[in-house]
Amino acid sequence: MPIATPEVYNEMLDRAKAGRFAYPAINVTSSQTLNAALRGFAEAESDGIVQISTGGAEFLGGQYSKDMVTGAVALAEYAHIIAEKYPVQIALHTDHCPKDKLDGYVRPLLALSEERVKAGQNPLFQSHMWDGSAETLADNLAVAQELLEQARRANIILEVEITPTGGEEDGVTHEINDELYTTVDDAIRTVEALGLGEKGRYLLAASFGNVHGVYKPGNVVLRPELLKELNDGVAAKFGKQSPFDFVFHGGSGSSEQEILTALENGVVKMNIDTDTQYAFTRPVAGHMFANYDGVLKVDGEVGNKKAYDPRTWGKLAEESMAARVLVAANNLRSAGNKIK
Repeated sequence: MPIATPEVYNEMLDRAKAGRFAYPAINVTSSQTLNAALRGFAEAESDGIVQISTGGAEFLGGQYSKDMVTGAVALAEYAHIIAEKYPVQIALHTDHCPKDKLDGYVRPLLALSEERVKAGQNPLFQSHMWDGSAETLADNLAVAQELLEQARRANIILEVEITPTGGEEDGVTHEINDELYTTVDDAIRTVEALGLGEKGRYLLAASFGNVHGVYKPGNVVLRPELLKELNDGVAAKFGKQSPFDFVFHGGSGSSEQEILTALENGVVKMNIDTDTQYAFTRPVAGHMFANYDGVLKVDGEVGNKKAYDPRTWGKLAEESMAARVLVAANNLRSAGNKIK
């Protein structure tokens, strides 16, 4: 199937919310990791989301120029071609973009998609994220209002992060403390600024103790039940039940019960990066250790071309990462729920 149209992406999110499941949103940094994500979704019979962070886009742009827009556009164009060979719907998304990178990343991409839409085409990406969690909430929402209007014109959904997620993600760092919990007042102020869909659809990355990075279960105190409090608080004031489409950030090391509670309370998208990075790299490391005398020209020997051929270890990496995507789809209950 081709990359999801705006209409299909909206249907995907509506189905997830109604069915209390979520889509794995897999960060990719290359054609290899993209193919691994697509393979995992196909094997899980799950539609899904593929996303590119600012750091991922810079890497994709090549280390000579490190141009984020070039990198993101190049992989998105590749994805539009290659995804047609996979029997699932895939949405393209850009991950965390802080204020100092908006002009070099999200704004140009929004403008590009707006021009495509004016020409009768679909947008290049289906959603973009504005990460204003380092700003005051007032400043965060002011920028979000501007971006939401531009996204609406381009038939794109905006993701907003209104309060901090702990840890570090592509240079955006927040301390792990009691501020990692969104309040009902934060949620109400968000609706007052962005509306309830009439100004454009948006996804909400609310904080319930989430932390980016690698943590063993129990090391991070998640309160996914807080999402129900946010929905209920806004519903009581504005009269719309379950108003938010929530995003789960920093989910590495989360328990199965924490994930299920988040799903029951309105999470439709869960970002997965750390775990898939490891899944991709682990078999490569194993191959290099097991075949060190082949991948290295030890003591003046010629090595083993079949051992150091990138396709040899690249296939192992793809298989391993795809398997981790399959696990994610099962955990998030999107497996078997693809649009027919």
